[in-house]
Amino acid sequence: MSSIDWQTVKEYQDITYKKCGGVARIAFNRPNVRNAFRPRTVAELFEAFVDAREDTNIGVVLLSAEGPSTKDGVYAFCSGGDQNARGHQGYVDESGMPRLNILEVQRLIRFMAKVVIAVV
Repeated sequence: MSSIDWQTVKEYQDITYKKCGGVARIAFNRPNVRNAFRPRTVAELFEAFVDAREDTNIGVVLLSAEGPSTKDGVYAFCSGGDQNARGHQGYVDESGMPRLNILEVQRLIRFMAKVVIAVV
């Protein structure tokens, strides 16, 4: 049995993005908060999914998560929006603008002309 030779596409803070052959793997990488997403995570997901969509060598995109948590050893796919990053008026990005935009990522996944598989 051979191992998969994943190649990192770009270093991100909140996700990992790798490719091997015709497969892209995008993974949440915030295991200590059960891979909850915040505005930075959403922006990184959007960028990675656009890259996978535009890469003619990619036919399948795997959406998964890193883990386990170093706090308790538990694995989690994604627990939703990070409530610790949410202010009184909702989510605010690093520039101070209120936004989360997860619907843009969902729309991108739904209408991508490639197979997207959630590896939960």
